[in-house]
Amino acid sequence: MPDSAFPRPAGALTSLVRDLRAAADGALPELTFTAYRDFADTGNRLRYERRYFRRRAVLAARAAQALLDPDADPAPLADTLWAVCDEYSWALPAHERHGTRPDRCVDLFAAETAHTLAETVAALGDRLDPRVADRVRAEVERRVFEPYADPRPLDWEGFGNNWESVCGGAVGMAALALLGDRPADGDRLAAMLDRSRRAMDRYLAGFGDDGGCAEGVDYWVYGFGYFVYFAEALRAYTGEDLLAGGKVREIASFPQRVSLGGGAYVPFSDASERPWLPAGLLTRLAERFGTAPAQVVPSFHDDHCYRWGHLSRTLAWFRPLDPLAAAEPSGHLPDLGWVVHRGRFAFAAKGGHNDEPHNHNDLGHFILHTRGESVLDDLGAGEYTAAYFRSGRYDVLQPSSLGHSVPVVDGEVQLPGRDRAAKVLRYHADGGTVCFDLDLTAAYQVAGLRSLVRRFHWWPQGRLELTDEIDTERALPVDEIFISRRRPSLSAGSADWDGLVTLARACPQASVEELLTTDHQGRPDRVYRLRCPVLAPAGRSSHRFVFHLR
Repeated sequence: MPDSAFPRPAGALTSLVRDLRAAADGALPELTFTAYRDFADTGNRLRYERRYFRRRAVLAARAAQALLDPDADPAPLADTLWAVCDEYSWALPAHERHGTRPDRCVDLFAAETAHTLAETVAALGDRLDPRVADRVRAEVERRVFEPYADPRPLDWEGFGNNWESVCGGAVGMAALALLGDRPADGDRLAAMLDRSRRAMDRYLAGFGDDGGCAEGVDYWVYGFGYFVYFAEALRAYTGEDLLAGGKVREIASFPQRVSLGGGAYVPFSDASERPWLPAGLLTRLAERFGTAPAQVVPSFHDDHCYRWGHLSRTLAWFRPLDPLAAAEPSGHLPDLGWVVHRGRFAFAAKGGHNDEPHNHNDLGHFILHTRGESVLDDLGAGEYTAAYFRSGRYDVLQPSSLGHSVPVVDGEVQLPGRDRAAKVLRYHADGGTVCFDLDLTAAYQVAGLRSLVRRFHWWPQGRLELTDEIDTERALPVDEIFISRRRPSLSAGSADWDGLVTLARACPQASVEELLTTDHQGRPDRVYRLRCPVLAPAGRSSHRFVFHLR
């Protein structure tokens, strides 16, 4: 982060700068009590959060504009900073349970707000009215620094996921911005940075040696992005390099290894198929690790939360770099239990366990991707509500087994829990075909089920053989489920998804259910569930399904 202004933006960022100017002219939505209480009253998050994030858009745009143009009038930004200091809480209502008081709750967004305000005030220096600067410093101190300096554990310490790196990184960067040039605060700063380092250690410990992110690429962007931003800020201040750890290189290459091609990525968990990857983050990782650089011109509106960390580092770090050669066609993340193969067609499948961050009960789930679309699909994140993160989570379509292409055995779906784990029996890729076999028995609690093994055999020409082998003590009905956002047509026991994917001889009794839900942004989402009922007789039996992609 520059001391006083960003460097002259690269030509590729012209559209981003234009977006910033337009957003800076926008009005700040009011955060009313009616909007604030909505989550507690109804469980709805979006109505308040849309207002909150539009305010952060104006804040980020005005801060960036002031730093891009040293001659810009700082008055609109000063008014925005003052208004943010007036907010009842910087934390989201859905997150206030993680703090003792709403106005001192250090959640993801309170930490990010402190980071935005701190770097803005520090960079603007005497261009900003001292009354505004002093108030910003006081509010950051009261709302964030004091709870962070308190030795009592914060609720998210121990999560081992993106909360650790975002909260620890954002507060650490805020402390560097406001306390880094004040020798009298040296001991306090050192203690806060040490707390942030411990958060980063816990974040990294959540990864296996393969560097795979169980939360998917979107949360890789979020969590690993703030890890990198803090690491580079710390390196600039102390010379210490948190990016030098061996596992970090593997984590940095995660998106490349789960790419489906054409800007699409495996959307397991609460991820999306086409996530936004910040150009500044990709540039820095390419420089440090030789990973794939940014190839897409960013828009200010790519990040619907308008995070200062992503925006400021894109403005400061982005530069056009030559693209890498195409990634290897096969990717296997043994610790995560994922397999990916890409080419003209793409296939992905997962094992893992059913207590992962942003968990879905989806052991044995798979994706078939053709012509830029996942036809046999993963629904990604649903709309975040109170129920989504509480006991009713698996009544919601997206995280439930019924929202994934996995079997239902004797009417029972997969159960959540760390012990509900898939065992990888085999992975083999010979440059042509891919074989991936999973023991899914532990995912189910069904009387009489001795074992359930799912075998994938993939040919890169666009053919998948899926075989479920079942061993039972008694005859058990099994519904083989296949999920898509396209309605399949049924004929003579076969299924066809608009000529993109066909399933030969599905079963004579196959049926299609149309499901209406809402996606992560609250928009209507229409889903089709193909249900193929079969009977597993007592003893050993197998059920084979052959898919062809076009």
